[in-house]
Amino acid sequence: MKVLIPSALRSYTERSMAEAQGTTLAELLIDLDRQYSGIRFRMVDEQDRIRRHIRIFINGAQITDLQHRLQETDEVIIVQALSGG
Repeated sequence: MKVLIPSALRSYTERSMAEAQGTTLAELLIDLDRQYSGIRFRMVDEQDRIRRHIRIFINGAQITDLQHRLQETDEVIIVQALSGG
């Protein structure tokens, strides 16, 4: 399925859209990491939770559960909050 990649993570993918597979959000992120080594760690912490500055939307709804089931037709958008001063 297509995954929209935020500009802050495009250093991994070198593009705004990536293709990944998985029956759950966790599997999808593992597949992304298989293709783009290190990208998952930027989105998921050591406790296997989505990092607080990352938002993942599936079909327009924010999802926080890595075990959320996915369908082939789902639209996945990853958003990274910017911080600083």
